[in-house]
Amino acid sequence: MRKLVYFVAGTLDGYIAAPDGSWDFFAAGDDVIAYMKEHYPETLPTHLRESGPIRVFDTVLMGRRTYEPALKAGITSPYAHLTQIVFSRLLTSPDPAVRVVAGEDPLEVVAQLKRRPGRDIWLAGGGHLAGQLLPAVDELVIKLNPVVAGAGIPLAAAAFHPHAYAFTDATPLPSGVVVLRYRAAGA
Repeated sequence: MRKLVYFVAGTLDGYIAAPDGSWDFFAAGDDVIAYMKEHYPETLPTHLRESGPIRVFDTVLMGRRTYEPALKAGITSPYAHLTQIVFSRLLTSPDPAVRVVAGEDPLEVVAQLKRRPGRDIWLAGGGHLAGQLLPAVDELVIKLNPVVAGAGIPLAAAAFHPHAYAFTDATPLPSGVVVLRYRAAGA
């Protein structure tokens, strides 16, 4: 069965973006890009990705605020190599390659996706969507940046309801970023 993998950059204090949604304070050095190319190549936007077979993910899920920076840059299909699903009640799809889901329960959408054949499903963010989808997240991959933000968009914005994960491994990179991997407890 396909897994839902929350692959995201985060700060030491648990934020995935600044209060305004920006993330330019994260290290995106050559070592981080090289790691992504080697282990999660589909997470690179199409214009940065080297062509090749789909190895890990064939679907990406995004909240509106995760998708909007691409739109502001004039990119309507940032991950054209993947099935792209954006959860938003405010957007309409500016591109036929992007499915905008409004009003459907994200957990039910993920349950349907998991039942279909294919590669794993990448949850790219944001924090509110991740908070709704935590019960369905099978694996967490956090690019932990050596930064304390103090405030911002949390890794998962949800009511208090702990979800346990088991440590899988950690990969320290020269820039100070540590890639942490966890699987859902009991998975």
